[in-house]
Formats: sequence, structure tokens, C-alpha cells
Amino acid sequence: METVISLTSRFPRPGRLDWIGLRPDRRAPMHIVQDAALNEKGLIGDRYAGQGKRAVSLIQAEHLPVIAALAARPDLVPEMLRRNLVISGLNLVAARKKRLQIGTVILRITGPCAPCSRMEETLGPGGYNAMRGHGGWTAEVITPGTFSLGDLVTVVADAP
Repeated sequence: METVISLTSRFPRPGRLDWIGLRPDRRAPMHIVQDAALNEKGLIGDRYAGQGKRAVSLIQAEHLPVIAALAARPDLVPEMLRRNLVISGLNLVAARKKRLQIGTVILRITGPCAPCSRMEETLGPGGYNAMRGHGGWTAEVITPGTFSLGDLVTVVADAP
């Protein structure tokens, strides 16, 4: 019989990095980039670098149409949500507290990234609630490096 530990350690396939965005300053437009570098503090060029367990934010691509439907915003694009990385094909909820390798970078998902009140402004009335449960995840940098659009996103075993 399988154990919960063995079941939660397997993923059917790797994910893929679909989108990268940097937030240079509070309320500044997102910079959409093809590749990015991370140091031990976070994404170089992002205002949240240095926030430790909240150094990088991720959102699952499969949640974008859900948020768009709930907010009645068919024009929704990732930069409206102000997350750094859009990941497809990998259940980020199942990867919570696990390490992810993207390019040469290793991140550890630390917790949920709750929506902020700005979502009411960006998405319209009810935007905050449209994002609840779909707001994404925060992560800390374990191994600095670089990644690019299209890179695989794999769950890696914890270091012994």
C-alpha cells in the first residue's frame, strides 16, 4: 500500500515557465521579460527582492481563466495580477513547501500569495474575491541562477 509521503512526492510531468514579469517599483507597470536572473535575495530588478520567503511570486496558468471568469474580465493578462512567474502543467498547491527547479534556479514554495486590495482597482468590483484561492504562491530562493521562458519546472527532492 502506498503511503501519503510517496503519493505526494510524485508528479505526473514537469511544468513549464510560461511568463516572467518584474515589478520595478510600487504601482509601476510590470516589465515582461524573456529570461531573468535571481541572486540569493530574489529576482534582479524586482522590488520584492530581499523579502526572504516572499522573494518570488508564482501563479498557476490554469487559474488565469478561472480568475478571468470570476472577475468577468475576458481581457485578463498576467501582468494585471502582478505575480512574477506563470507556471503551467504543474499543480502548485501540491508543490507547497517543496523545491522547484526552473533553469538553474531552485525555489522553495513557502505559502499562499493572497490578493491585495489593488485587485478591486485592477479587476473591478469583486476582483479581490475573484482571486481568493487562486492568488498564487510565494517562494524563497534556495539556489540563485537564471531561467527563461519555456524552461521546465520540476519538483526536486529536498537536500538530505
